[in-house]
Amino acid sequence: MKTIDYSEHFKMEALTEISRMFYSGTIKKDINRIPFNIIPKGSEAAFRCCVHKERAILKLRTLAAFGYSVNEIDEALPISDYVSKDNPEFDHKSSKLLTVMESACSACVKSRFMVSEICQGCLSRKCAANCPFNAVSLKAHKARIDQDLCKNCGKCKEACPYGAILKISVPCEDACPVDAIKKTGKGLAVIDHSLCISCGRCMEACPFGAIMERSQILDVLNLTRGPKPLAAMLAPSIAGQFGVEVGKITTALKELGFTHVYEVALGADITAQNEAHEFKERVIDGGQKFMTTSCCHAYVRLVKKHIPEMEAYISHTRTPMHYTAELIRREIPGALTVFVSPCLSKRKEAQEDPFVDYVITFEELKAMIRGKGINLKECASTQADRKATKEALKFGIRGGVIETVKKAAGESASLIREELITDLDKKTIFKLKAYAKGHCAANLVEVMSCAGGCVGGCATLQPVKEASEEVKKYADACGGDSFEMKL
Repeated sequence: MKTIDYSEHFKMEALTEISRMFYSGTIKKDINRIPFNIIPKGSEAAFRCCVHKERAILKLRTLAAFGYSVNEIDEALPISDYVSKDNPEFDHKSSKLLTVMESACSACVKSRFMVSEICQGCLSRKCAANCPFNAVSLKAHKARIDQDLCKNCGKCKEACPYGAILKISVPCEDACPVDAIKKTGKGLAVIDHSLCISCGRCMEACPFGAIMERSQILDVLNLTRGPKPLAAMLAPSIAGQFGVEVGKITTALKELGFTHVYEVALGADITAQNEAHEFKERVIDGGQKFMTTSCCHAYVRLVKKHIPEMEAYISHTRTPMHYTAELIRREIPGALTVFVSPCLSKRKEAQEDPFVDYVITFEELKAMIRGKGINLKECASTQADRKATKEALKFGIRGGVIETVKKAAGESASLIREELITDLDKKTIFKLKAYAKGHCAANLVEVMSCAGGCVGGCATLQPVKEASEEVKKYADACGGDSFEMKL
C-alpha cells in the first residue's frame, strides 16, 4: 500500500472541497464544514495529537486557499466570515505570496552539525584539522563542535573517516537558496519577504505543510461563471502532468467554464524570436560578453534582490506568458486571462504584468477538475487551432529555451556558446556572481530556478524525469517545424 503524504493530501483535499462546493452551489452554506468533511466524526488523528488540531489546521489551509495570510487573521472567526471579498484582510494582489501556519510548524531545531556516538576519537583528528573556524576540539576522547564558532561549512563532516558527524537539517531553511527563512524566538519559521524570490522551495520542502501559498482559486472559480470571456493559458510543462494528452485537458477547462484555451508555447515562439534578435544585437554585434534568458521569474527576482550586478546581462525580452496574454487581448477584446502554472513565481510575475489577471497552479487545476467531477481520461480531445514549434513546446524542460532560441537564430546559432543552469542554490548563485564579474565562458546562459526546468516547479504533479519525457513526446508529436507566431 502506498504511504500517504498527508501534507500534500490535506492541501489537495481542501482545494477540492472548495471547488466541489462552488460547483454544487453550496459554498456559502457549507463552507465551515470543510475540515469536518475531510476529517469526519469518528476519525482518528493521522499525524497530530488529535483530530481537533488537525481540523484547526485544515481551517487555516482553507483560508490560505481563499488568499489569506493565515498568520494575520483572527482564528476565532469561522471560515464563512472570510469568504467575502469585502474583508479588509483579503488582498489577492499582495506581494506576500507565501504564508506560514504556526500551528503546523514543528519549530525545528536550528540547522547544525553534531557529533554522533560513532566518533572514535581517532588520533588523526581530521575533523579538527579541516575546520577553518577552530570549532572542533577533542574532549574525553570524543570530538566536540562549538556551536558558537561553527559556520556550518560541513568540512568536518567531509573529513571524518567514520562518518560520525551528522548534519541536523531544517528542510525549509536548507531548501531556500537566499536565506529568506528565519526563526522566531520560539523556533517557528517566518519568511523574510524582502529576501524571498517566490521560488516556492520552502513550501515544497516542509514535511508538515506549514508553508502555504496564498491561492487565487476562489477568484478564478468565480470568473468561470462571470460575464466576461475567460482564457486559460497552459504552460508548456503541463504536457507531462495529468497523465492524458493536452487536448483532453483543454476539453476539461471548457467544462470548468473557460471560454478559450491557449497554449503558452505560442508565446514561447515569440520569446525565442525576440531573444534571438536581442542576442545578436547585444552579444554578436554589440560586444557584450554574454546574455542570460529571462523566462524564469524566480531567477529575475534573485538578480534584482541579491545579484544586482547581473541585471545588465539579463535579456530584456518578455516571457511566453506575457506574449500569450498580449495575443489574447488582441484577439478577444475584454477577455480575462488565467495562467495555469507549474510554480509560484509566475503569480508574482503576473502581479507586475497588466495582461495577466490571475494564476492557478497545476495542483489547483487538478482540484477544480476533481471538484467538478470530471474524468480526464473520458474527455474528448480538443485539438489546438495553431501549432507552436516542437522546440517551443519543450520550453518547460531543461535546455528548452536555448534550443528554441537557436532555432530562431538561424545562421547565428553556430555562434552560440551555451550553458544551462537549473536548480538554483547557493553554489549556482555563487557561480552567477562570478559570471557578473566577467568569468563566464558561455555567451548565452539559460537559467531556471527549478531542477529539470519548469517541470520541477513547486506546484507540479509528476516526477521531473517522467514529466520531461512526456513533454518531449508531446512536442515531437504535435509541434510544428516553422514559426507561425509573431507580434
